[in-house]
Amino acid sequence: MRIFVTGASGWIGSAVVPELLDAGHRVTGLARSDASAAALTAAGAEVVRGTVDDLGVLRDAAAAADGVIHLAFKHDIAFSGDFKGAAEADRRAVDVFGEVLAGTGRPFVLASGLAGLSLGRTATERDRPVTDGSPLSMRAVTAEAVLALADRGVRASVVRLSPTCHGAGDHGFVAALTATARARGVSGYVGDGGNRWPAVHRLDAARLFRLAAEGAPAGSVLHGAAEEGVALRDVAEVIGRHLGVPVASVAPEDAGGHFGWLAGMLAQDIPASSGLTRELLGWEPVRPGLLADLEEGHYFTAQATAVTSV
Repeated sequence: MRIFVTGASGWIGSAVVPELLDAGHRVTGLARSDASAAALTAAGAEVVRGTVDDLGVLRDAAAAADGVIHLAFKHDIAFSGDFKGAAEADRRAVDVFGEVLAGTGRPFVLASGLAGLSLGRTATERDRPVTDGSPLSMRAVTAEAVLALADRGVRASVVRLSPTCHGAGDHGFVAALTATARARGVSGYVGDGGNRWPAVHRLDAARLFRLAAEGAPAGSVLHGAAEEGVALRDVAEVIGRHLGVPVASVAPEDAGGHFGWLAGMLAQDIPASSGLTRELLGWEPVRPGLLADLEEGHYFTAQATAVTSV
């Protein structure tokens, strides 16, 4: 297949592109900069210049493809105060892809997240997020719109990614937590630190996106979770040991001052299963788990300060 990938040079996209190419697919990647275009060319992909705001570019690229994997999201503005604007741009892009792919039976795979599922139990692929009209729930609404495209002749699926898609070079949540520990001189966790995050290595996540494009049935919800839940206290303990700083609890009422924008995420307990995903697609994660990946040391060689786009 010829697959159009947005966010193709991002953290997940830069793993998805070679995964697709190695499987014999042709890849066209969206690039918003010269550096991104050069990276895609070097990887063996074709390049379409533009951004997720260039709806005409997206329309033409999707029409020329046999399927679409939509990874791009404006994380830069989302995590600097305008999540609503980022979510609205995402929805406009998704609507364009839906229009182009309607009635074709072609695959459309959307990257979404597990962070919207806080159920007080382990979430499964059958669970749906709460959509309360808040800016943070807008991305979940978009995911539901993608699933609805199954009724319009699109082989649509949604991959809910773990909040940490870890690996060497990660500049996401765990890297930011590490940077906070370095800056504060203490590796902290919120409350008793027993709250859990699902986790997946980015190379395992990349394989899941390929499998989804190749064979996920229309309307599938897939969980990119190699581990159901890693306690944040355990993450803090590994970080503290590697940085040589004490490990300590931060009271929930003090979390905002200590962790900044990370505080809300670090307090969430969002364990999630991927059992149905594995059964449906034969996906079996083989890369190191989060704690083992942290033990390899690459998170502690430089200070990461920002969340990168998928």
